[in-house]
Formats: sequence, structure tokens, C-alpha cells
Amino acid sequence: MSYYNPTDLPKFGNISQYQPDLAAKFFEWYGAVFEEGALTQREKSLIALAVAHTVQCPYCIDAYTTDSLQKGATEQMMMEAVHVAAAIRGGASMVHAVQMMNKVDEVSM
Repeated sequence: MSYYNPTDLPKFGNISQYQPDLAAKFFEWYGAVFEEGALTQREKSLIALAVAHTVQCPYCIDAYTTDSLQKGATEQMMMEAVHVAAAIRGGASMVHAVQMMNKVDEVSM
């Protein structure tokens, strides 16, 4: 049994059911974030796809894979974005080795 159900993705708008005022504010902000600005909508979609992989949100991965394709991204662009996200995530894990090394030095003294 999986908690992830692809048919739940279209229900995203239903989050307004219990707090309509807060949901309206969220959706207004969310929409503004993805408007064309200094970054193109395609670039923003690729960023969203990469972040979706980093936070491991299957709903976001589905949504921004489709959105990236619709905005003209290629499979190569999308995979490169995922690799960038993975490299940053891996680096963020590895940099914490410094904390471990500092603790080793502290305990070894």
C-alpha cells in the first residue's frame, strides 16, 4: 500500500476546504511566483522539478514533469536539472562531514 495516490494531485485545490482565506493567499502567492519575471516560466518549472526531487514529492514530480514538457523543456534539460538537485543534496550531506570531523577532533583530544 502506498500513501501516494496519483489521483489525489488534481484535488490540490481542495486544500481550501478547511481554511479558505489562507488557501486563497497561498494560491495567489503560488501563482505569482510562477509568473514570467527575471526567470522564464520554463526555467521556473525546471527549478520546481529539481526541488521536487530534492524534497521527494511525487505529486510535484508528476506536476512539474508535465509542466516542464508543456513549457518546452527537453528530457535532457529535465534530467540535468534533476542531476543539479542531486549534486546539491549530496553536497549538503557531505559538508556535514566537517561537523563529524570536528567532533572526532574534540573527542580524540
